[in-house]
This record gives sequence, structure tokens and C-alpha cells, in this order.
Amino acid sequence: MQDGMLRFSTAGESHGECLIAMVSGMPAGVPITQAAIDHELWRRQQGYGRGGRMRIERDQAHILSGVRHGKTIGSPIALQIANNDWKNWTESLPVGAGDPEKHKAVASPRPGHADLPGALKYDFPDARYVLERASARESTARVAAGSIARQLLAALNIQIASHVIRVGSAELDHPAAWEEVAALRDREEILLSCVDSAAEQRMKAVVDQALRTGDSVGGVFEVIAHGVPPGLGTYANWDERLDTQLAAAVMSLQAVKAVEIGRGVTAAGEFGSAVHDSIHYAAENEPDGHTRFRRDQNNAGGLEGGITNGEDVIVRGYLKPISTLRRPLASVSFATREEVKAAYERSDVCVVPAAGVAAEAMVALALAKAACEKFGGDSLREMMRNYDGYCDQIRRF
Repeated sequence: MQDGMLRFSTAGESHGECLIAMVSGMPAGVPITQAAIDHELWRRQQGYGRGGRMRIERDQAHILSGVRHGKTIGSPIALQIANNDWKNWTESLPVGAGDPEKHKAVASPRPGHADLPGALKYDFPDARYVLERASARESTARVAAGSIARQLLAALNIQIASHVIRVGSAELDHPAAWEEVAALRDREEILLSCVDSAAEQRMKAVVDQALRTGDSVGGVFEVIAHGVPPGLGTYANWDERLDTQLAAAVMSLQAVKAVEIGRGVTAAGEFGSAVHDSIHYAAENEPDGHTRFRRDQNNAGGLEGGITNGEDVIVRGYLKPISTLRRPLASVSFATREEVKAAYERSDVCVVPAAGVAAEAMVALALAKAACEKFGGDSLREMMRNYDGYCDQIRRF
């Protein structure tokens, strides 16, 4: 759950009956389409190196509440995504007492996963229940919630897309234009979500190597929010800074171990004259421009002092390799404390493109929350009046 006007939460386990997402604080009157939600869920399931689970699930959201006649009605929105794999786990994970003999224990913790610290924290004899909730399967519900936020942002002409800039040692060696990244969202077949086909083939070779050796591989994805007006977020309090909220949102995703905004990593090793974005003023507004103040580069990633500055918001996530390996690492048996191999559950080899889609959802939720706080309004029509008035104000500044 998040503080603030727009909030969301998720519930459900990896092999449970379903996943649930709840979004509250959405203004009434926002058009919501089922196809848009399901398209984002489909995108999350794609990518070279995905495991057998993606052949079982065909994720689709069932809207339970908060949307009527194709529009939000101001009440909490609840969405359900069924787990097709549940039929194989009904006896292993019953709600009632069930038959303890049919329990499928995770008998040895996997290095890099929540297994061991979770079992210690909650006093579990094995890591089954830890895996069920800590699994990245939970991000499915976030993608559904994020699609609701995206459809609000679309009314404000804010678009979000992601692309992969590195898998293992294979890297995109040039910046990508917004139009190239946005075009990836409409692809009917997704390999590794890279804008450059040659770089994508190098990334695929790295995944192939991991497949051959029973390993896994991580990488870096980049999320771009286009059309964001200046003025979202604030410098007034540390927890209200938008960069704080974006970093937390993306870092909260499973397997993300670092977050970068703009050129935050490489800028740390350079002089200020090479990093900070020079400010210019245009005599005329560009089409659909929010302000005449312009930058000739965007090293800041669209944020200065915790506030959007009118440039594209750029957030990168650094994804560690998946913790479940087909050639398991050394571990310890929960029961005997003897050295054994770590447990293995059906898993992916590379999930960097899917993580990018989940990060898009988290960025959308953070930006939608900031937009609701900035522009207010119990209905979309009221919010749009406030938004249009603000945009007119900053154009005239």
C-alpha cells in the first residue's frame, strides 16, 4: 500500500487460485478498456529465455469493481487474474488443513532468493510459503494495476514505454529515441525488447549460453515516460520527491538491485560542466509543448530537485540474474542442516524484457499518483480543467 491520493495493493500467491490487484483514488470518468490491460499482461509474459510457466498461463484480468460502462466510477477498482497452474496445486496448497503428506516443501533455500531470510522471519520449517508470495509472479498484479494508471495518464498525453539496453555483457551501444522505444510496444513478437536488431542478437547469444550451461542472466532495462509536464513532485519533503518515489517503485520489483535516473551512474565520474543540462528559451511553443524552456540534452532524466522538468522521465533498473538455477548452487537442508544443492522450481533464464514491462507499470503508478496530487479532482473532467489551466499557466510563464 502507498501513501497519498492514489493507492494500490496486490494479493495472491504464485501457485494460488488467483492474483488480485486493487487501485483506489482514481477519479471518476476515466475510460478503461479490457484489451489495454490484457495487452500489458501479454507483454509481461513475452521474451526470449522465459520458462515453462509462461506456456501454462494466459493472463487476462477480470475487473470485479470500480468500472462500469467502460469508465471508472470513483470507487476502488479490483482486478483478478486467474492462475491456470492452480489446478496442479489445489491439494498441495489448500486453504484448509488438507493432507500434510501432499505439501510440496522447498527443502533447501536458494541463494539470492527470499527463501532463507523469509523462513527465519516467519518461522516456517521450509520455504514454500516464502516462495509463493516473494515470486515475481506477483508482478502480474502490478502490471494490471499499472495499466489502470496508464489509462489515466493517457488522458494527460503521458505515454510510457521500455526497452532493454543490456543482457549480461551484451549492450546497446547508442541512445534510443522515444519513437523507437514506443514502437516496441506494438510488436507482435517480442525477443529481447531491444531497438537495435544487431544488439538484440548479441543479447540472445548470451541467453543461449546461459541456457546451455544451466545458468541465468540479468541485465538493464530503461523506462521512458514521454509527455510529462514540469512540476510533478516537490523538493519540500524528502519522501515527496518524485525521484524518491520512482526509485522505490522500481527497486521494489523482484530481482532489481539498483535504480538509475537519467545518467545518474556515469555522471558520478564526470565534471558538472559535462553533466548538467543547459537551459534555453524558445520564441514559440512547439506543438503540444508544455513550456518554452528547453534542454539540448537530458542527463538529469527529466527530474531536478525531485520535480519533473518537462523532459522525458528516464529510469533504469539493474536486474540481477534469476535466483533459481537448473544447476543449483550449494545450500543447506532445512531439516538436517547438511550441505545439499539448492531447491529447483520451474524457472526462467532471462526476464529482463518482462521486468521492463513491470517497471513501466510501477512508473505509471508513481506518475499517476503525482498527477492526482498535483491536479486533483474527483472526476476526470475536473482533473482535466485543472491540468489544462496549469499547462496554460506554464506556457505563459
